[in-house]
Amino acid sequence: MKAIVNSKYGTPDVLQLMEVPKPVPKDTEVLVKVHATTVNRTDCGFRKPDYFIIRLFNGFFEPKVKILGSEFAGTVESVGSKVSNFKTGDEVFGLSTKKFGAHAEYICVPESGSIAIKPVNFSFEEAAAVCDGLMLANGFLKNLDYTKSQKILINGASGSIGIAGVQLAKYFGAQVTAVCNTKSMGLVKSLGADEVIDYTKTDFTLAGNDFDFVFDAVGKSSYFKCRKLLKPKGVYVSTEFGYLAQNVFLTLLTPLFGGKKVKFPIVTDSKSDIVFFKELIDSGKYRAVIDRRYPLSQVIEATKYVEKGEKTGNVVIDIG
Repeated sequence: MKAIVNSKYGTPDVLQLMEVPKPVPKDTEVLVKVHATTVNRTDCGFRKPDYFIIRLFNGFFEPKVKILGSEFAGTVESVGSKVSNFKTGDEVFGLSTKKFGAHAEYICVPESGSIAIKPVNFSFEEAAAVCDGLMLANGFLKNLDYTKSQKILINGASGSIGIAGVQLAKYFGAQVTAVCNTKSMGLVKSLGADEVIDYTKTDFTLAGNDFDFVFDAVGKSSYFKCRKLLKPKGVYVSTEFGYLAQNVFLTLLTPLFGGKKVKFPIVTDSKSDIVFFKELIDSGKYRAVIDRRYPLSQVIEATKYVEKGEKTGNVVIDIG
């Protein structure tokens, strides 16, 4: 099969389109013919790890994961002898965040893993474009106490995680202030944001001091810049480690003072989350946002675009 292989860390140019062996499903696995995948920040972070912790898990000098791609949508090609919930021909979608492998024509996924029947109202491209952002946003937002009024500010509301964050926060019943650039304001408003701040014209850190939760979905700000936005018991979270991995240390230190806190949850994918995402989409309460589409042969170009940090929503790879 064709796959995008990275045998060493580096710039997007290390990615190579190659012929590799087609995977064979184990007894408890599903073999999926991939129709669509994405390039996201996680792929970029594992291809060129700026943080030591990624090398700790993925190899110090060269990557253990040779085929990236964590989001997929496709058709079940075959199933292992012990698989009972999927059959050949099923249209599925999901995540493979531990082994990656979706930047290829085929991928094997455990039946018990993050895979579900694709929502009928989504195309393969749309289904591939939602799971990573939803997983990360859900991991940060789902544990808030929505029986109480929650006022949330989301920085980077037009990115993959931010778009998911806006829609999830509104689904859970929060009041949302979204921060994005000028061109994305209409989109973000249409997704449910109660207020939208154009960061190119206004310093969002001057938006008041009554937020219960500040979600930096792009990791471009910091707790020290955003703490004045928070209520006395407010919480700041970021999708990035921060300068000198400060968000990890602040997660340990700020609770000691009994006031404003930093949290840095470790988010992982699960079967239950994918099932929840499917239900959310099936009910018409979630929209996929796709910025650009590329063929598998243009993953380098797609990756360079993602790394500009200017995408709106998701960058999809069409495999066929």
